[in-house]
Amino acid sequence: MTMDARIEKAQLRYEQAVFGGRADVLSAADRDLDAVEADLALARGRVAHARFLEQRVPDERELELFERAAGLYRALGDTRGEGEARFWIGAFHQVVRDDTATALPAFEHALALATAAGDRLTVSYARRHLGIAAHLSGRLDEARTHLEESTRLRRELGFLPGVAANLVGLAHLAARQGRPDDAAAHLREAADLTDAPAARGVRRWVNQARAELATE
Repeated sequence: MTMDARIEKAQLRYEQAVFGGRADVLSAADRDLDAVEADLALARGRVAHARFLEQRVPDERELELFERAAGLYRALGDTRGEGEARFWIGAFHQVVRDDTATALPAFEHALALATAAGDRLTVSYARRHLGIAAHLSGRLDEARTHLEESTRLRRELGFLPGVAANLVGLAHLAARQGRPDDAAAHLREAADLTDAPAARGVRRWVNQARAELATE
C-alpha cells in the first residue's frame, strides 16, 4: 500500500522549508495534512458506525470523528467532504441515538452541500434518511418522494445494494399506504438485487420485511 500523495508532498515541503529556506510552503503542507486528517476521521467514523450496526454498542468517538471531519472540510472549503460528514453526523443522531429531531438539520445541511457539490451519492443517502424520518412521522407522501428520488439516483450510479435497501423501505411504505402489490413487487426486485455476496446484509433486511409484511 502506497503512502498518500498528500503526505509525500508534506514531507517534500518540510525539506524545502528546512533545507531550501522556503518557509512559504508550510501553509500548503498544513492544508494537505488537514485534508488527510479529515478523510481519515470520516473513514474511522464510518467504521465505528458499521460496528454499531453489527454489535449495537454505541461508540461516542463516532460523533467526534464526524464532527472533526466536518470542521476540517469546512475550513478547507471542501463542500463535498463537508456534505458527506454532515450526513454522517445526522446518521449518528438518527440511528445510534434515536434522535431524529437533532438529525434532521444535519441531513438538510448535507443535502444542500452535496447538491451544490454535485455529489449524487451523498444526496441519495440524505434523501433516504429524510425519507425514513418522514415515514416515522407519518408524512407518507413526503417519505415516498424522498425514497423514490434516492432510488433513482442510486440506479444511475449503479449502487445496487443501496437500491435494494431503499426498495425495502419503499415496501414498508407501500404496505402502510395500502398498496400490498407494490410492496411485494419492491421486495421481489430487492431480492433479485441481493443475490451477490456484496449485498448479503441487505438480503437479511429483505427476508425480515417479507416475514413482517407477509409477502411472497
